[in-house]
Amino acid sequence: MEIHVNRDLEPDLVALAEAYGVATWYENWRREPTNVSRAAVTGTLRLLGVDTSTPAMVASALERIRAAHDPRRLPATVVLRASANRALPAPGTVTFEDGTTRAVTGELPAGLPLGWHRLTTANQEVTLVVVPDALPEAPRAWGWMLQLYAVHSEQSWGMGDFGDLKTLASWSGAAGAGLTLLNPLHAPAPVHPVPSSPYSPSSRRFWNPLYLRVSDVPGYEALRAEIDALRPPLGDLIDYDEVWRAKQAALELIFPLSGFEISDDQDLRGYATYCAIAEVHGANWRQWPSELRHPDNAEVAAFAADRQDRVAFHCWLQELCKTQLAAANAAAAEAGMPVGIVHDLAVGIDPGGADGWMLQDVLASGVHAGAPPDAFNQLGQDWGLAAWRPDQLVATGYQAYRDMLRGILRHAGGLRVDHVAGLWRLWWVLPGAGAADGTYVTYDPEAMAGILALEAHRAGAVVIGEDLGTVLPVVTRGLQRRNMLGSAVMWFSRDPDAWADGFIPLSRWQPNALASVSTHDLPTAAGFLTEEHIRVRASLAQLAGPVAEAEAEARRDRAQLIELLRANGFLTAAEPSVEEIITAMHEALAATPCRLVVASPYDVLGELRQPNLPGTVDQYPNWRIPLPVTLEQFRADPRVARIVEILNKH
Repeated sequence: MEIHVNRDLEPDLVALAEAYGVATWYENWRREPTNVSRAAVTGTLRLLGVDTSTPAMVASALERIRAAHDPRRLPATVVLRASANRALPAPGTVTFEDGTTRAVTGELPAGLPLGWHRLTTANQEVTLVVVPDALPEAPRAWGWMLQLYAVHSEQSWGMGDFGDLKTLASWSGAAGAGLTLLNPLHAPAPVHPVPSSPYSPSSRRFWNPLYLRVSDVPGYEALRAEIDALRPPLGDLIDYDEVWRAKQAALELIFPLSGFEISDDQDLRGYATYCAIAEVHGANWRQWPSELRHPDNAEVAAFAADRQDRVAFHCWLQELCKTQLAAANAAAAEAGMPVGIVHDLAVGIDPGGADGWMLQDVLASGVHAGAPPDAFNQLGQDWGLAAWRPDQLVATGYQAYRDMLRGILRHAGGLRVDHVAGLWRLWWVLPGAGAADGTYVTYDPEAMAGILALEAHRAGAVVIGEDLGTVLPVVTRGLQRRNMLGSAVMWFSRDPDAWADGFIPLSRWQPNALASVSTHDLPTAAGFLTEEHIRVRASLAQLAGPVAEAEAEARRDRAQLIELLRANGFLTAAEPSVEEIITAMHEALAATPCRLVVASPYDVLGELRQPNLPGTVDQYPNWRIPLPVTLEQFRADPRVARIVEILNKH
């Protein structure tokens, strides 16, 4: 098979780009080779510190990168699978995590202990990370797939909270569930307006204090009447600003009673300092006074000292989040859940937020992650999220990436990785350019996926990769090799080369996967069956073609789904109701070979509206739709009891 070459670019520029992991062409959604523009290639290299302004500069940079790849030298970070060995350019000494040492000559042998070590040779000292070949096999289990903000109880304030999570984990575990999969609980900036999307956080290393259960905070009882007067009502839609105003006011009343003292955790102090500055100068650090734009500046330390009470307050909020999350995890364990609480890792962060400020030295300046043009987004997608610099991750021993994973997994039985293909490559949208004029930048999957496996192994957690849509085969193979689960969604369970022919047999679903009816970005079961998703999209001019065409396609899909359910004996009625079809869909999920199966309360309760409608911002109430019943009503609902009975047969 002939390998495509971008002949619009000089061979030296192509070679230089390849050396830095910058794609000069890619395969589009039609599986056709598509050249990347010169501007995108040179602009990406410039952001990686490479001057390509003249042919001489290109040649010089190419010579330098080839010298840097001298086999007589090691990279700044060496990632080694436990069963593998690696040749060494010179004898050296490995200093293990526990302080013990081992002399090595000729090669790093297989069987070294897992962990973060140092390798020293005569002229180098590098980070050595030994990662597991694979994770243990995930148990067969079922559970609930929650948008936690949507869950609400008689105790929560205007949205779901950690207390609701604890209650649901305890109840569902006792009923036979093995896991609870959540939306991202990453921290937003602590200022207004509070963003609705959990997938554009200020930080992925800290927790969202909007989920705190106020009545579980020590000191609440002493001020109960005053604090309860602040409690906001639950409206038709969740109002995050109203919730944060109320909870912040309540927590600020309790804080003086806490006796809290700031710890020596420098990352936590840094995050809390960002929050304190944001309260004065706004959420976007790039618009702060210049002297505050880097966390290492002396003026930042002076600011933190002047506002030590606010820094302490935000540190305290994080400690409360960890305490309440620990209680929820303990409830899941006590209820016998084999997996427990599974968190969701967003693909990136708001570049102007806390992580963008604290980690700016390992992020690509001004770059947004996104996606190239496809059949539905012909201008490409700009997600507005920051991207790691692969070279700086290597240079810093992947410390920021490790610490992010470690912080989440400390409170998790599992981790779902959104857009897991981003561990292999990510579409970079350059500053000032359109999303279509970007390119892919590759990361080292042995490091990115290997470190994820190491930290999950140490936490005893399962890993689920969101690998829906068009994903390179190497991604799927990489997940399977490491015993990480993929994602299987009923709507997408078709042959990609014969999409219109209907759904594949249940027996052909990937066993090493987490199965669900839908996702937060797709129609709910009832929305699909009643064509609500078409009515909404048509009213917002979001359909790619005529309404009649979309309706015909939806009716074909519904008929094919019913045919699948009948063929497996899950539907017998001549004219089944929507509720009967939804029940049968969950029977089908339980019959798949997938190791993990999750049900969404939105589906079980017949909610028509999907949590998020991609392509919309203010036109649709994304991430603000509460469940139609309270948590107490949900637990007593006969529809829920029926689905629990079905999934317990999985």
